[in-house]
Order: sequence, then C-alpha cells, then structure tokens
Amino acid sequence: MEMTLRWYGSKFDTVTLEQIRQIPGVTGVITTLYDTEPGEVWSRERIHALKEEVEAAGLHISGIESVNVHEDIKLGKPEREALIRNYIETLENLGKEDIHLVCYNFMPVFDWTRTELARKRPDGSTVLAYTQKAVDELVPEKMFESIAADTNDTVMPGWEPERMAHVKELFAEYKDVTEEDLFENLKYFLEQIMPVCNKYDIRMAIHPDDPAWPVFGLPRIITNKKNILRMMQMVDDVHNGVTFCSGSYGTNRENDLPDMIRSLKGRIHFAHVRNLKFNSDDDFEEAAHLSRDGSFDMYEIMKALYDIGFEGPVRPDHGRMIWGEKAMPGYGLYDRALGAAYLNGLYEAIEKSR
Repeated sequence: MEMTLRWYGSKFDTVTLEQIRQIPGVTGVITTLYDTEPGEVWSRERIHALKEEVEAAGLHISGIESVNVHEDIKLGKPEREALIRNYIETLENLGKEDIHLVCYNFMPVFDWTRTELARKRPDGSTVLAYTQKAVDELVPEKMFESIAADTNDTVMPGWEPERMAHVKELFAEYKDVTEEDLFENLKYFLEQIMPVCNKYDIRMAIHPDDPAWPVFGLPRIITNKKNILRMMQMVDDVHNGVTFCSGSYGTNRENDLPDMIRSLKGRIHFAHVRNLKFNSDDDFEEAAHLSRDGSFDMYEIMKALYDIGFEGPVRPDHGRMIWGEKAMPGYGLYDRALGAAYLNGLYEAIEKSR
C-alpha cells in the first residue's frame, strides 16, 4: 500500500507539493490536468511537465484522478466515437509517461452531490454534508447556486462553471436513459479502451456514484456489490477495476464495506478511505477519519485491504476544514494530513499483528 494525497496542480490547489512532501508516509500524489475539459486530448508534453514538477518536489505521480468521460459517451451518442479516440490518445500519452492508473467515473451530470459544503460540527470544524430533504426541495439547475457561497473561491471538481451552464440541457438528454442504457454505454466505452490499457498496463479504476442512489431521477449504476461485479464481468479484464471509495459506497448503509473489499480482490486498483457520520439514513456528514468520530469501522476497512493483499495507492479523502484553514471544501491540508497519519498507523498495527 502506498499513501498518497490528491493534488489539483499549482494553479488550482491551496496545498503545495512541499507541504505534501512533509506529511509522514506520503510518497505520491494523485493529480490531474485540472484545466482540461472532458473529451480533450491530454498532450504528452503537458503530462511530462506535470510529472517533472511533482518529481522536483521529491514525490511522484501515483495516478490520475480524473480523465473525465464526456457526457456524449455516457449517453451513447454518435459523437462518442471521436471522443473515445481522444480518450485513447490521452491514455497512450499517460502510458508513454509511465503513468499506469486512471480513476474515472460514469455518473450522469453531477460527479458527486452535497447539499452543504460547510456544515458546522460540535468541535467547530466544517464539513461537506448531504440531506435528501434539501435535494428534494431543489431544482437541478439551482443546485450549484445553493452551495456556491461556501466554495472558498475555488472551482469544485464536477461543478465546473462550463458544466453547470448546461445542466438543464443535460437533464433533458438523460430523460429517457435507463440504468441498462448506462451499463451498455459503459461496456462499449470499456471495450474500446481495453486494448490500449493492456498495451501500457493502465489500470482503469471506476469511482462509485456519490451518493449511491439516484439523485434528481438520474440513473446511477456504480452503487453496490452486485452492480460492481456485473461491471467487471461484462468486460472481464484485470485492467477494468475499481476505486474503492468507502465514503461513496458507504452512503448506502446496506453496503458491507469490508465484505465488498474482499469480494473485489485483484480488481481494486485504488482506494479512497474516509469516514461518514449518519444522522439518519439520508442525512450524513463527513467526519474525521478516526473510527469513533463517524459511523464506519476504519480498522476493519484497512484490515480488509490488507487481507486481500492490496498494494496500490490509497488516499485519505474529504477532510474537515480545521484550524482556520480556507481551502477547497474537503481538500484542505490539515485534516487530510491527520487522516493520512491515522490510516498509516492503522495499517502498521495490522501489519505487525500478522
């Protein structure tokens, strides 16, 4: 297992590579070309420049999160052919630069949904939070407006202005799209990219839907054990794998997280490990990574990863905003650094106990 931190690039992230390098046990970053749009080819030159910048700080690129999938691919429109060719060219360029992990998602319209970006907790920290009641009272195109004031002047991943400008049209296009349609379009996409993934040993790690149920009536398919096993069986290639995100799968309290990890042995290529605190089944907030601060047994999650021999990158996910920090909600330095240290401590204890 390698401990990493997500980093959005020097132009967009309030956290620096120098700060990340000082977190004990963190040796790599999960990064992206944040100013690219879905469907755009990532040039080898830009990938190489990003790689050089990271390595100059004493770290390395452990993987990419995300090479975003264009909505026309998810919708199965004729335009997908050219867009998939662009995606393949990007994968080729990543492979040539010795980068072998890509986290992506297949969520319609919204990459993730939260109704609050700065819910205040009893300890004074602020966190991302979700209530179904708030979603039910919103119209989709007003979703971003409801949280925009709490972004701390950052551009939130999945909520980029150019995407939000087309929300109404996107909802119209998805009106008749079913879960089966989405599965078929995902299958088609994966079948097209697997040859280049095999050539360059690129592990595609699909991120689960967040939260793990339909939002605003949009179909969502990467939500539970049954669906993720179906996804892997329909394109049965070791490079077709998953990002195991405890916080996303864990939004559905019926998901047994350690059991899911054990059932995915050999196909988990990347792990996001974080905690949630439930106030009810459809009202949850992000918690500190510590088990007793939330609703998950973090020891059992890390133990399951150890038991299946997981050797890929793991990162602490959404952190609280603490100690007066102003950063992209969920992606400040301090609480994620605490999370990395805590997860490393759990893993060391598990390792030594065996």
